[in-house]
Amino acid sequence: MSCAPSLLRARPLTAESFAPFGDVLRVPQEVGTRTYFDGALASLKPQTPASLSLILAAPSPARPVPVTIIERHRLTSQSFVPMAPTPWLVVVAPDAADGSPDLAAAVAFLPGPGQGITLKSGVWHAPLTVLEAPAPFAIFMWRDFGPDDEDFADITPFTVVL
Repeated sequence: MSCAPSLLRARPLTAESFAPFGDVLRVPQEVGTRTYFDGALASLKPQTPASLSLILAAPSPARPVPVTIIERHRLTSQSFVPMAPTPWLVVVAPDAADGSPDLAAAVAFLPGPGQGITLKSGVWHAPLTVLEAPAPFAIFMWRDFGPDDEDFADITPFTVVL
């Protein structure tokens, strides 16, 4: 596993900059228009049920924001959809050559109002991080609660400047 910089600067979330890690979800701006994100959803776990959960996420009080754990879902995508306007943070990292997170290439994003994400299968990411007040989110993935649902990596903690 590569070492993360001790300080990472967050940038605005755009579809282009996030493309290596997944898709940006955004409600259409024109009434009656529907956008499908079916291509972003993926499960490599046959017979595993879909899972939709709702959470009222607690905010991270610290600034800069500490990242002390990183995880991935090797076999399924995972979507995070805010259910109310809220500032939140997304931290992602690609795989290193050995399959561990390449923290030297980690990127932090600040989604804009109304933006959600779908992480591709296998993308390393920090847990959901809300920035100001408790906020409701919908989370969609596939789960069977088996040992291959989620991988965690031991990391040297780092911080993200907003």
